Amino acid sequence: MRNIQLRDLELIDTINNGQLAENYLSSVEGRCSSMKEAKYYKKGKDKEVYCVLCPHYCKINDGKIGKCRVRKNVDGTLYTLNYGKITSYAYDPIEKKPLYHFYPGSNIFSVGSFGCNLACDFCQNWEIVYEQSLTIDMSDEEIISLAKAKDSIGIAFTYNEPSIWLEYVLNISKKIKEEGLKNILVTNGYINQEPLEELLPYIDAMNIDLKSINNFYYKHYCKGTIEPVLRTIELAARNTHVEITTMLIDNENSSLEEIETLAKRIGEINRSIPLHFSRYYPAYKMKNPPTKIEVLIEARNIAKEYLDYVYIGNVWGIDNNTYCPKCHEKLVDRTLKREVLSIEDGKCKKCQYKINLIY
Repeated sequence: MRNIQLRDLELIDTINNGQLAENYLSSVEGRCSSMKEAKYYKKGKDKEVYCVLCPHYCKINDGKIGKCRVRKNVDGTLYTLNYGKITSYAYDPIEKKPLYHFYPGSNIFSVGSFGCNLACDFCQNWEIVYEQSLTIDMSDEEIISLAKAKDSIGIAFTYNEPSIWLEYVLNISKKIKEEGLKNILVTNGYINQEPLEELLPYIDAMNIDLKSINNFYYKHYCKGTIEPVLRTIELAARNTHVEITTMLIDNENSSLEEIETLAKRIGEINRSIPLHFSRYYPAYKMKNPPTKIEVLIEARNIAKEYLDYVYIGNVWGIDNNTYCPKCHEKLVDRTLKREVLSIEDGKCKKCQYKINLIY
């Protein structure tokens, strides 16, 4: 991931063959200059508004912003402060999202804005979520050009929380689909059902961050609740490709009982949903030591009793190849080339077991 810097203007201009039009850099103070009326809010008395995009249901007085810090009440109308505002971008391997069962070996143009509707003590991208950062405005045409460059299969909305970027994500994702490209959402899943249902027809794959199966953990460390996230997983899994990431923190969300409960709950939705256990490193407000590797390995072993595909992230040297859940044939090799080896017509070539993998 790269945060926007002055030299990035030249790079984007090069990719677009010199056609970059009126891009500019701005600080947080300048982000209100191109506001767009928000979707999903209701007007109240005395110029109050009620945002219904996410489960916080923020009541926002005139001149104030919501918990996500990107939706502002201006004279009784709710506006987005982040429409078309980009803080970070990169061309990534699809596996970095992480998505291991969606076009293995491909690359994706990743892009993010600022703000989030959770407040995690361990936020890995806190610089762009909470701090002042440079942003760049891009036209729709410029974003689509970037999504088509460098062998990218489309665009991933990531880095900060894309659901609070809804108006922009909706607009761009529709145009990306028209180009025959793919849309990916890397999200905390903290969104209400109606806006999610509007967005899902344009999303090809999602990685949903299930931070814990414990509601106290969500309330204490993330300032949210778990039920909306579980609802998002259930609804998304019926409509698009879904993978789940859980970052494990020693002595916080890593007990054997909690891992078993989490894996069971995902398995009840669909045992073929891939689960990624990610290793925690100290970040933002949380200074706990990095998660022990043996904790991640034990968690994987427990989860595999209930799920077909379980992986470990942020650890070098771990076997993250994909194997057939039935006969254990190696299906996808990620050691060197990131290539599909033994899948045909969506089934394991050796035993014909149906494999949840898009390629």
